[in-house]
Amino acid sequence: MPVRPILDKFLIDIRDDLLRLASMVDQAIAHSIQALVERDLVLASATSANDLNLNRARFNIEEVCYSLLATQQPAASDLRVVVGTVAVATNLERIGDHAAGVARLVLRMADAPFPHPLVSLPQMGEIGRLMVRQSVEAFCNRATALAEAVMERDHQIDLLHGQVYRDLVALMTQNPSLIERATHLLWVSHNYERIGDRATNICERAIYVTTGELRENKPLPPSP
Repeated sequence: MPVRPILDKFLIDIRDDLLRLASMVDQAIAHSIQALVERDLVLASATSANDLNLNRARFNIEEVCYSLLATQQPAASDLRVVVGTVAVATNLERIGDHAAGVARLVLRMADAPFPHPLVSLPQMGEIGRLMVRQSVEAFCNRATALAEAVMERDHQIDLLHGQVYRDLVALMTQNPSLIERATHLLWVSHNYERIGDRATNICERAIYVTTGELRENKPLPPSP
């Protein structure tokens, strides 16, 4: 079989594998939010355990990509797709780690009452989830305008994270007995904030694949 059809089949296969991994990660984020809001320890435990499946899926994508680089020697835009796919798969797996991290925090908090309303935390999770879905869409469809829009949305999560941090630090200062539980919620916020950062990384790769330009998203300055 000529090289081009083989290469095209490889590219289709790794795209499909990447979309499957993205779907698994989307479910992990959704389950982490649900477990947090509903105090569902069974779901939290399952979400934490499922992280191993995400790791395996990511490693499988990497192995296929490395094999493709060695045997097909893609060039130009094809090379950017393969290299970019490895980067996207790595970021998706790390996003899964953050979702599993939230699930493990739910298990640690167990039935203890939350020291602070959760409103901002599920909101952060949902924004991050949407960013991840759209960042993968931007990568697979070479949609640079969508990638740019997703990167701008990261500021929303950063603002919410800052507000959660200030509220919880004030709470711990006023009532030191709540320090442990408030710290757990701070880590939940941190995990969701990092999901937004990882989605931004994927958007950077979407732009790279299309334009050949590697650049880092410049965050907006903090609000006064």
